[in-house]
Amino acid sequence: MDPVIIVGAGPVGLTLALALARQEVPCVVLDEGPGKDEQRLARTVVLREDTAALVERLTGLPLTDAGFRWAGWRSMRRKQVMREIDFAARASGTDSPDFEADAQGLGGAAHGAGGSAQASGGGAHGSGIGAQRFEGSARIPKGSAQSLKSAGLGSAADTQDSEGADAPAPMHLAQHALTGALREAIVHERLIKVAVGSRLDSIEQESSGVTAHTRGPNGTWWRGSYLVGCDGPRSTVRKLQDIRFPGRTAVERYAVAALRTELPWPGQALLHRMPPWRTSGPASGEVTARPLADDVWRLDWLLPPGKDLVTPDLLVARIRETLAGWNAGSTPPYELLDTGVHTVHHRLARRWRAGRVFLAGDAAHLLGALGTQGLDEGLRDADNLAWKLALAWHHGPHEALLDSYQTERRAVVAARLRAADQALPLLRGGGGLRSYVPGSARGHDALLTDGHLGRGPLGAPATYADSPLAPAHTESETPVDTAPGAPVADVRVTAEDGSFVQLRERLGRGVLLVVLIAPGTGVWARKHWVTAGIMPRLAAAVTALPHRAELLVAESYPGAAAHTVLLVRPDGHLVTALSGVRPADLYAAAETTLGGPATAEAEAETAASTT
Repeated sequence: MDPVIIVGAGPVGLTLALALARQEVPCVVLDEGPGKDEQRLARTVVLREDTAALVERLTGLPLTDAGFRWAGWRSMRRKQVMREIDFAARASGTDSPDFEADAQGLGGAAHGAGGSAQASGGGAHGSGIGAQRFEGSARIPKGSAQSLKSAGLGSAADTQDSEGADAPAPMHLAQHALTGALREAIVHERLIKVAVGSRLDSIEQESSGVTAHTRGPNGTWWRGSYLVGCDGPRSTVRKLQDIRFPGRTAVERYAVAALRTELPWPGQALLHRMPPWRTSGPASGEVTARPLADDVWRLDWLLPPGKDLVTPDLLVARIRETLAGWNAGSTPPYELLDTGVHTVHHRLARRWRAGRVFLAGDAAHLLGALGTQGLDEGLRDADNLAWKLALAWHHGPHEALLDSYQTERRAVVAARLRAADQALPLLRGGGGLRSYVPGSARGHDALLTDGHLGRGPLGAPATYADSPLAPAHTESETPVDTAPGAPVADVRVTAEDGSFVQLRERLGRGVLLVVLIAPGTGVWARKHWVTAGIMPRLAAAVTALPHRAELLVAESYPGAAAHTVLLVRPDGHLVTALSGVRPADLYAAAETTLGGPATAEAEAETAASTT
């Protein structure tokens, strides 16, 4: 069978290629560029726990080698610390000093509707002003609390932030570092061919496949089984398929600078609203500082609406004023590495599938306001589509399964955009009476924290509860802490070879996962219990499923009773939880997850492709 053609060699296209190759599907990646990326420290991405784990699983490399995991999160309004989360304390298992400030008596966390975006991940566009080194008059020593007090910026009250208690630390890295790690993994992958200097100019579809033509030094015709457009906001694939891309332009604009310096809160990301110092040029109502490796920071200043030019002199002045404001009036030494202007757009393609052609990433959607990350959603697109394309490639097309990609993913992104559009007037509306409503400052801070940390409606991983792949409710279902359609918890499991692994390590291989919750199995070798109790009956039920599945055993799972059986999709979303071994219900749930019974046309095409 012909390979899958992927148009675009950005993070989403390369991730999709690796995800398909892990499931034994060959790919051709059409790269319009030279095969390497410009190194821009002002263009970075923030990955949440699930997308960082996806990239690490595909590349085989810990992202800590290329990026930086935040030690904490701090949000401020004027001189008041509104919220502080210590990720390092949480990771070590100690009591977490997560605080919400009293905010001068404004109580109550008023949560509004969230949204989605890519403030940091979308990239900073515009001409940089070059790397420069500046020596300030003083350096504030490291030590967050004391340094803040010396700078005249208050500390938080002792109110625990219960919502932040479970938030994992985001991973922050330069986009070229992420793309470089993906490219390095592809070099060693025999099933992936990257054609550099290949610009798409036409697509032809028929019932048996897709033909794409590229121009340039490697201009030629390419034959594929499917084609996926991962070619960005100006997607040629989307235009050739005449798919509309409505939305809003310039929802937010940021001036961006990457610099090497020391700040009073080492390793912690900061959101500072309404900073108290005077600024040059248009007022900046919000500035964000996000740490990278090697004492490098990305700073983003929210710009007022309009198209005012951000000059090099203005940006340098803004840098010095901001650093001085955070360091008791003295600008510390810093080295300016990169600059740019990042403009956030919100758009959503009308269709994500046209026959054998699909859209993913920025070709399908643009997000970015309020600190959320568009690239996160693009990587989730790739993870969702990969196992469905792989199943269709190996076993013949199943229209219901392929259609579910658009149904699931477009609904999630549309909800994020709606939530962002609802929150933007509250947060960027210029004040008015809302500014004096008790609790409004705390509610605004909660919304922005959700966006930056990837939680709530603004950024939490998707739940496909209303998916057409969700099975009907049965009496054998049992509740667990993970809702059907949500990502499963990453518990330790015993694999079929007797090894202990994390559940996430078994994802992305194109197989269903069946997890039995059996307390006590972790202390005995697998050979002692694999033939005992309900195991033989469950093993037989797993073998009889309509698609290849792997049987795993866990000692415990959040909210699950003993002998609960979990069915998990190849992308890690829970299908159902059953009380005990229910072969008929397990089979029906697996069949629904695969899109229903295979059609005669699919079976005929599979037979033809194997002869």
